[in-house]
Amino acid sequence: MLSYSRILSLSFFFISWQVLAILIASDTFPTAIDVFKSLLFHLFEGELLEHLFITLTRVLIAFSIAMSLGVFFGILMGSFKRVDNAFDTILVIGLNIPALVTIIICYIWFGLTDTAALLAVIINKVPTVIVTIREGARTIDRKYMQIAQIYKVSRFETITKVYLPQIYPYIMASARTGLSLIWKIVLVVELLGRSSGMGFQLSMFFQFFDITSIMAYSMAFIIVILFIETYILRPLDLKANKWR
Repeated sequence: MLSYSRILSLSFFFISWQVLAILIASDTFPTAIDVFKSLLFHLFEGELLEHLFITLTRVLIAFSIAMSLGVFFGILMGSFKRVDNAFDTILVIGLNIPALVTIIICYIWFGLTDTAALLAVIINKVPTVIVTIREGARTIDRKYMQIAQIYKVSRFETITKVYLPQIYPYIMASARTGLSLIWKIVLVVELLGRSSGMGFQLSMFFQFFDITSIMAYSMAFIIVILFIETYILRPLDLKANKWR
C-alpha cells in the first residue's frame, strides 16, 4: 500500500499543480481538476480503457522478451570472459543506437505492424538489461558455489538457491528501470506507426491541441505504472534481497 509519506507528497504535487495552473490561467496549462475530469470522461465515455489495454499488452510482451534475452546473455557475458570480449563491441553499439532510428528502420524493413513495433522496443531494451545483469554475474561470490560443491548440492539447487539469489537484485533493478524505459518507447512506436494504443491517441489529441486529454491519458498510464511499482515490483524487490 501507499505509505503516508507517499500520499503526502502526491497531495502536495497536485495542490501545487492546481494553484500554479490557476495563477498562470492558460489554456495550455490545465488545472489538476480539469485533467481529472477529462480522465473520468475518457475512462467511462471514451476509449481510454481499450487503448490502455492495447499499450499494456505491447509493454508486457516487449518487457518479457527483453528481460528473458537480457538476463540470458547478461549471465553468459558476465560468466565467460571470451563471450564478453566477443560481444562487447556489439553491446556498445546497441546501447548507443538512438531508439528513433531503430523504430524507423524496423518499420521500413517489416512494415507498419505490431511485430515491427515490438521488435524495435526489444532491440532498444535488451542491451541495457545485459549491462546490468553482466555486472551482477561478475560480482558472484564464488565461495558460496564452492561450498555447495563441497556439500554435493545438486546443480539445479546450486543454480536456484546459490547462484540466482545473488543476481536477483540486479534483475529487479533492470526490471524497474526497464519498465519505465519500455513504456516510453512503446508510446513513441505507437505514435509513429500504429493505429491504436495510448501513443496513437496522444498523437490525435496533439493534432487538435487538446492538452487536457493528453495529460489525462498520461495520468492514466502513470497511475497504472505506480500500481505495478507499488504492488508488484517493490514486493518482489524486497523478496529478492531477503537472502542478504
